Amino acid sequence: MTGKTNDRRAARLQERSSLFVGSTEKAFKVLEAFNGPHRHMTMAEIARAADLDRSATQRLVHTLEALGYLRRIPDSLLYGLTSKVLRLSYNYLRANELIDRASPYLLEISRTLGETTNLQELDGHEIVFLARFPGRHLVNVDFAVGSRLPAVHTASGTAILSRFALAQRIEVLDRTPMVAITPHTELDRQRLLDRIQLAAEQGYAMVTNETVLGDISVAAPITDHRGLAVAAINISVPTTRWTLATAEAKLVSHVQVAATSISQAKFAGHEAR
Repeated sequence: MTGKTNDRRAARLQERSSLFVGSTEKAFKVLEAFNGPHRHMTMAEIARAADLDRSATQRLVHTLEALGYLRRIPDSLLYGLTSKVLRLSYNYLRANELIDRASPYLLEISRTLGETTNLQELDGHEIVFLARFPGRHLVNVDFAVGSRLPAVHTASGTAILSRFALAQRIEVLDRTPMVAITPHTELDRQRLLDRIQLAAEQGYAMVTNETVLGDISVAAPITDHRGLAVAAINISVPTTRWTLATAEAKLVSHVQVAATSISQAKFAGHEAR
């Protein structure tokens, strides 16, 4: 472990409140270690992925197994997540008013255009898929509710950031690892900031081929009663059937009307109060 890593960890510890429960953090580190590539792991692999010592990992894995969140794979030394983990996300989705408000609009666009529509929100430097309605011509089947992408490389993230102040945009950029996802991923900071500003002026964002090859995404921000972006709606179409020009001409109005309608429906009650 490098000196810089130790310094960053010490700084984080100093910032924590006395109410912070470190053991809870470690438990979530174990659960989060089971990401896409790591579906099943040994105790040693879990410890390494969660950056914990072997003893703490053993206690946490035993506890999570007893609680039903982890399971031992029969006839092996491997562990994996159980479906009980889904309860947490299910409860979140059920309690999220934005998803309820947005879903009818996404479904209508998907049925009308036959294309995939998504609802996404910003979490740190990433966007998270909250709802997804596949069209008749599905572009990519790998994205599901809960999937994450770097915000600055997506149309939805760009649309959301377009409603942020410059300092907030820069903060998100600073937190984003500038790693190419495809050969077309834009990594130049100034060009990314320029694209966000253009989205602010136009009221929508367009991004092509930066997270998925052969994909054109058009998005518009959903705002609260203060005009601050809380999410975005996007339509994703393939370059095999669409060009940038036709996507801009035919899809922008759909995402803008839907985003405006969702914003007004969700926050009408707040304005009344």
